[in-house]
Amino acid sequence: MSRKKWTSLDKPPLSEPVLEVIRDMKFELMTPVQTATIPLLLARKDVSAEAVTGSGKTLAFLVPLLEMLQRRHNDTPWLPKEIGALIISPTRELAMQISEVLDRFLQHEKLGFLRQQLIVGGNSIEDDIKSLIANGPNILVCTPGRLEDLFQRKSNLNLAARVKSLELLVLDEADRLLDLGFKATINNILAYLPRQRRTGLFSATQTTEVTDLIRAGLRNPVLVSVKEKSTINTPVRLQNFYKIVEGDEKFLELLHFLKSSHAKNSKIMIFFPTCACVEYWSEVMPQFLKERVILGIHGKMKNKRKQTIEKFRKEDKAVLLCTDVLARGLDVPEIDWVIQWDPPSNAASFVHRVGRTARQENYGNALVFLLPNEDAYVTFLKINQKVELSQMEDESCNRDQLQPTLNKLHKLQAADKGLYDKAVRAFVSHIQAYSKHECNAILRLKDVDLGKAATGYGLLQMPRMPELKTLKADNFIGPTFEVDITKLKYKNPQKEMARLEKVKTYEETGQWPGKKKHKKATESWELTKKAKMDAKTKKELRKAKRQRKKADEAANGPKTKKRKPQYTQEDLDELANDLRLFKRLKKNKISEEDFNKEMGLEDD
Repeated sequence: MSRKKWTSLDKPPLSEPVLEVIRDMKFELMTPVQTATIPLLLARKDVSAEAVTGSGKTLAFLVPLLEMLQRRHNDTPWLPKEIGALIISPTRELAMQISEVLDRFLQHEKLGFLRQQLIVGGNSIEDDIKSLIANGPNILVCTPGRLEDLFQRKSNLNLAARVKSLELLVLDEADRLLDLGFKATINNILAYLPRQRRTGLFSATQTTEVTDLIRAGLRNPVLVSVKEKSTINTPVRLQNFYKIVEGDEKFLELLHFLKSSHAKNSKIMIFFPTCACVEYWSEVMPQFLKERVILGIHGKMKNKRKQTIEKFRKEDKAVLLCTDVLARGLDVPEIDWVIQWDPPSNAASFVHRVGRTARQENYGNALVFLLPNEDAYVTFLKINQKVELSQMEDESCNRDQLQPTLNKLHKLQAADKGLYDKAVRAFVSHIQAYSKHECNAILRLKDVDLGKAATGYGLLQMPRMPELKTLKADNFIGPTFEVDITKLKYKNPQKEMARLEKVKTYEETGQWPGKKKHKKATESWELTKKAKMDAKTKKELRKAKRQRKKADEAANGPKTKKRKPQYTQEDLDELANDLRLFKRLKKNKISEEDFNKEMGLEDD
């Protein structure tokens, strides 16, 4: 599709304030997805757009959103209790990024009549309600869980009433919304929204779940699919590489690459499989790369995520370690390299991860490390995702440096039990994630040498885990010095004090505090975690139920418990028959005398 100027839109043309902000952003031409979708949304069509990551989807829905709200304001000014647009995104980071872009438009003096509010998790919902009432925003940028909670709250906010004049609903990264399990939440939100709204659904991939959502939430939508080339799913200016490495050399190879001419002056993202991996390596890596800024971010971090991303944006040569929480939405045009510690858990995530680079017509590079038994992944990715990988020809690391690197890792862990604990959690969580791999037909855990993998994490000893009973772990390299794991000390004073108290209790009683005398049979990490997650989910549901009950009582007073009546099937059948007779009487199909006779009311 040919690139057009923003001023070429003439049915209708864009307003001058919107064009001025676009010019300030230095966007002279529209991207293909913008050219295709903006006229459709302005013509009041529902649109489902599929486009590769980094293709300009944010402006593709923000520009028509602002035009639609301006039009309505010229006819009937927006009231403080009216919400004209909802933008729902899967993560806080993406919601914040959209809010920042939107804010650049709303700072224009002629668009100042519109107000937006960011509604995401991480802060008190009561504060959100207060600020919504006080500020009266016309646009909400939000994550689905918090928005659903606001709709369901019985408070003086009454969000359902505020969205009755809704002009546009935007579901951004819809495939990711569904991947994260928000299908029921989105359906619940749709039930509160007016049918006369317009809806824009934007995603990088079309899945069965996205198709179901299109049927449920859009009316006669126009389907738009924009790809830069028919043969690939990644940006055309992106070079994709892979490198075959042994499990025990993976960290060594990563250090070697980060110090190479390719990467030493570059801004880099490194994707790891789990939060525990990010926790561990973000503490270890600065000890080996003291001249670089090393940052870590993952989904379990609550308050530091925004500050970490801002720091990453500002630092020229920063290295950001992260999980798939940043596989979508992060827009930092200067990212030079995306590195993946191992293949992601599903093939689609590969496309989203590497899409963090080569954005906005910049060039970019991506590298994934593969074990020798994972070489079939290259062919799989070409067939499944239309992504071609080239083998990196650069010289590999020197294996002579393996032992010195391991010695340093071992000494760091021996000096702090906290770091050793993180190393064990990182390794075990990595193996657990690998066992659930979507491509487990070619990436099989039984083909992985767990000894080499544990060596790559610099563990002091192999951890106890059920997988070691059946899988090979022959090539583990432990420390060259003697170390007693039971006597490792925490650097954290509070943790060390707690450890010493437990040791004292053990010496006095012969029983380690918190451990049961009769241990249950060892079960796999997967089953253990599932049981914990089930318990946590039930606990959260009970907590949510209690909170809703308190909110209802605060608004409407305490409810008196009513005993639920018990009906038999015979009672229900008799009631249905009575209703049929009553309807026939109303329609004069039977006389009142016959009705009384059937109902047994002759004596009355």
